Amino acid sequence: MSKDYFADQVYHDVFFLEADIKFKEFENCIFHFCDFTDCTFQTVTFIDCNFFDCNFKDTKINYVSLRGVWFTKCNFTSVNFAMTDQVIYEFHFKDCLLDYTKFYALKLKKMQFINCSMIAVDFMESDLTEVLFDNCNLRRAVFMDTIANKADFSTSYDYTIDPEKNKLKKAVFSTDGLKGLLEKYNIVVK
Repeated sequence: MSKDYFADQVYHDVFFLEADIKFKEFENCIFHFCDFTDCTFQTVTFIDCNFFDCNFKDTKINYVSLRGVWFTKCNFTSVNFAMTDQVIYEFHFKDCLLDYTKFYALKLKKMQFINCSMIAVDFMESDLTEVLFDNCNLRRAVFMDTIANKADFSTSYDYTIDPEKNKLKKAVFSTDGLKGLLEKYNIVVK
């Protein structure tokens, strides 16, 4: 890859190297079964792109723009999203492995996490306003000083969220999820 802008491309079974993506822009591209584990994302832009069954495990993500991006069945174990570009961004996850990822202090308004494993994810100081957590495992996820107003946790499970240390106005929870909100009080909910 020698140019800096790629549009309407389909990548299948590509093992990307850092030079393949660094300082590049991808628009309306589709990535199937690609491996990004040897990459350090630096000043990369993805606009209206879709990723299917891709591996990002332990990838370094620095100054990446994600606009209209969907990740489906991708592995993001231990990825730190804290350095993503926060100007005009939108990205979502479906059926992804997001264990031990970090979304520290990000504005994630209206994001969708659908059927994702999110064990020990760090949401400290994040804005989760109107975020959809649909059938996600949030065991040991860290919610501290987050804004989760109107967030929907109704189908997710194994979360522990302290209502006194997070903003949860009009957030939606199921009856089964109440124990995760009351855990610090050592109350038994049956």
